[in-house]
Amino acid sequence: MKYIIIGNGVAGTTAASNIRKLDMESEITILSDEAYPFYSRIRLMEFIAGETDEKGLIIYKDEWYEKNNIKLLLNTPASEIDKEKKEIIIPSGHRLKYDKLLIATGGLSFVPPIPGSDKQGVFTLRTIKDAFEIKSYAEQAKKIILIGGGVLGLEVGNSLIKTGHSVIIVEFFPRLLPRQMDREGAEILNAQLVGMGLSFYLGAKTKEIFGNDKVKGVKLEDGAIIDCDMVIISAGVRPNTELVNRLGIKCDKGLPVNDRMETEVQDIYAAGDLIEHRGFFYGIWPAADKQGEVAGINMAGGNAAYAGSTPSNVLKIVGIDLISAGDIDVDGKYESVIQNDKEKLLYRKLVLKDNIIVGCILYGNTEDWKKIKKAIDEKRDISAIKKDLEEWNLGVL
Repeated sequence: MKYIIIGNGVAGTTAASNIRKLDMESEITILSDEAYPFYSRIRLMEFIAGETDEKGLIIYKDEWYEKNNIKLLLNTPASEIDKEKKEIIIPSGHRLKYDKLLIATGGLSFVPPIPGSDKQGVFTLRTIKDAFEIKSYAEQAKKIILIGGGVLGLEVGNSLIKTGHSVIIVEFFPRLLPRQMDREGAEILNAQLVGMGLSFYLGAKTKEIFGNDKVKGVKLEDGAIIDCDMVIISAGVRPNTELVNRLGIKCDKGLPVNDRMETEVQDIYAAGDLIEHRGFFYGIWPAADKQGEVAGINMAGGNAAYAGSTPSNVLKIVGIDLISAGDIDVDGKYESVIQNDKEKLLYRKLVLKDNIIVGCILYGNTEDWKKIKKAIDEKRDISAIKKDLEEWNLGVL
């Protein structure tokens, strides 16, 4: 049996690990278009802040691949998949045969159609290579604009504040973290981040990034002009479907898979930020990890099913504790239990639907997160303990 995995991120690496647990003999080959073995994208912000080095990002070093008898081909993207001959064509022209294939090409940073986004000094952050380029260019910059006030934007902004830069974040929505925070929670977050040195333009749309060859500033739709030396665009992630588009599979939010992580093409599986499962695109590390596990087990002849993940995000900024998960009910359609203390920078919210916790925001105190997540995942009926929850006695969960 020959297994090939395209992509060396969390989904692909987890799949390889699970294949090897069930199949000790067969050949496993991982193709990566990057120059590094499996590393932590989550820690790239620490690298930019100077809190870790390149080696500190690597999760699995060469010894892990040797121990598990996994062949890792770096700087080797897959150019094409020949599904009839069951072969992968690489840039050298060589063809690699497979019996089972996993496509885990991940996602790409989305760049909105902003005039000037191709100028020198404009960056996105997705890979180690991106982090190196941002860190290097930032050494000559003083004032940096981040377009996008989501989790990644805030974390990068915090890293650059630590390195002595002036940072302004431009966010299209009227609040920060529009997918993870409601209005009341975002107000507390905004105040705390301003106190840490970040500046914000909220409800603002970028009209143009201006300058000659190099970026000199950003012009907003309302006419405001903000000078800067550097721009980082953090506008979300899109599935990297370039390779699979040539297979003739129609993609919507991503490459469609079933609960076994199988695509519509026999013996081809997919997992991670590339995929769409039950009409949902996750784009988060825990989901990719679980999807890779399920794909690996099934590729090796096991029987596993992916039932979905509770969408959750953790904001990793020192001094700020925030976890957001599930349906945070921004529009107030459901019943909520809320604890709001602006002075203590505390905001906690449980969203209830039919006596089931369907989402939460934990800001300033995340100690009960595991209990809440378990209740959400298990769809537990909380009617008998509802009064305790209303008093934030979470010990009953």
